[in-house]
Formats: sequence, structure tokens, C-alpha cells
Amino acid sequence: MVDDNGSAFDAVEEGPESSDAPSEAPRAASEDSLEHPSVTALKDGFGEAVLHHEVHAGDQHVVFIEPTRNVKLLTWLKSDPDHAYDLLADVTAVDYGEGRPIQVVYQLWSITHRRALRVKCELALDALTINSVVPLWKTADWLEREVYDLFGVEFTGHPDLRRILMPQNYAEGHPLRKDFPLRGRFSRAEQTKRALSQDYQDYYTPEMLEMGGAPALLPPELEQADTEAEDVS
Repeated sequence: MVDDNGSAFDAVEEGPESSDAPSEAPRAASEDSLEHPSVTALKDGFGEAVLHHEVHAGDQHVVFIEPTRNVKLLTWLKSDPDHAYDLLADVTAVDYGEGRPIQVVYQLWSITHRRALRVKCELALDALTINSVVPLWKTADWLEREVYDLFGVEFTGHPDLRRILMPQNYAEGHPLRKDFPLRGRFSRAEQTKRALSQDYQDYYTPEMLEMGGAPALLPPELEQADTEAEDVS
């Protein structure tokens, strides 16, 4: 430690302080930190639809709900003025492997109450279907598409459920699943063959092609000049 009269180099000469001195014991979580007003209200109002409640890192509350009732409970969390989770910060998924269910995760934030809540729904591997929450939060649109693309979860009622990162004709499965091989399901030769044979339509939606036309290697004026030069020759 450097006092007011010392220099910054004094601490270097003294070396590190001993770690043998007893340190303050970590504080245990208080009873208040284990409660969350929204979780308590969910349990009171929806009973068995609330399956489990966990607290991580001292103050991060995670509540597990029945997947078939996700829209009903999330609608209540958004619309009830005492909770008002008006911001859907993220929709993602977790696959822990070994045949365990895939967890669909909703990260909520209430701007009004400055309060966060993480909601999870567990889906069996043979029943990867859950209702879309796009009607509740428009931000769910591309987020649910990403979960569909990378984990294979189907979102019933989604307005445009298709891949968002991988090509539309990608045939190797869902890359963030734990059963996805490290190098993919196809051989390197097959992957290269498929990559080289892909058409530009694999990367653009019909709406994009209608607006911009087929992609060109040259700007239109240069392409026309190139065509005229070929005609002359």
C-alpha cells in the first residue's frame, strides 16, 4: 500500500501482500434476494404452470414455466402494470446434451420497474415445438428464427419461420445442438462440393430478388459496356 508521501514504485519494492491474513467471509444471500415479486405473483396466479424457480449469481432470477402455456404467462408478465415487462431483450436456447431437454430462454426487462426476469421452457428432444411470442414482442421475430436455425425449435404461429444464418438448403442439421459433429455431418469433400454448387438464390429471399434483381458481378453500366465490347469483337 502506498501512503500520501510515497511513490507508486514503493509498492513494487514491497512486493505483494501476504494472502495469509483472514479475509472477510462472503455474505450469504438474504431472504429478500431469494424472492422476486414477479415470480411470487406467477406462483399465486398460475399455480402448477410455474414449475421451478432458481437464483443465480445472487440476484438473477430464473423461472421455469409450462411450455404449453408460455404465451399466456408471458402476456400477463408484459401487460400487468405491476410487472410490465415491455422489453424482450433476448430469445435464445440452451442444449446441455446427453438427451436432456432443450431450454428456450426469454430474457425480460421492465423499463418501468427496472427489473429483470429470465423465463425458461424445457422441450423434450422429440417435441421441439412451442408457440411464437412475435405477437407480443416484435423483437422475437429474428430471435426465434435464430433459435429455429441453430437448435431446431419450431415456433408455431411465427410469421416467417426460416433459417437466418445458415443457407435455406443447409442439410447438415442445427449447428448449436450438442449432437452436431464438430466438423459437420458431411465430409470435407461433400461440403466443398455443395458450397461451390450453391446458387445465389440460396442467400436471398424472393422479396430481396424482386426488389434488387439477380446479383450482378459488374455494375449495370459496366456490364452493358462489356456486352457492347463483345458484340464489336
